[in-house]
Amino acid sequence: MTDPIAAFLQANGLAQPAFAPDSRYHGLPTAQARLPDGRTVAYVTRRFLPPPGNFATVQTVTLAAGQRADQLAAQYLGVAEQWWRLADANGAMLPEAMVAQPGTRVRITLPEGVPPPADS
Repeated sequence: MTDPIAAFLQANGLAQPAFAPDSRYHGLPTAQARLPDGRTVAYVTRRFLPPPGNFATVQTVTLAAGQRADQLAAQYLGVAEQWWRLADANGAMLPEAMVAQPGTRVRITLPEGVPPPADS
């Protein structure tokens, strides 16, 4: 079965995005490096954490012992693989650091740049 989006992109001479729209790497440029053995490898350029102020807080939760970023994402965002959104919104480079200390307050936010509803 052919992917209709891939077929459209190919038919119009457009490049297929390297990462899905819900990936933390979507939209980042890729580059290539030549290794000493002559092979060429592609890689994603550096990704910087966005400022936490770019995120509108929906609620704040207090971590219980043993909670993980993927569990929080599944519970509050509906998709465990979106743990990186929580890490970004809380200024955490490593998700483990965000959930390391029970009692820490973690912001649950809207996606970056999405403003809060007018009535909030």
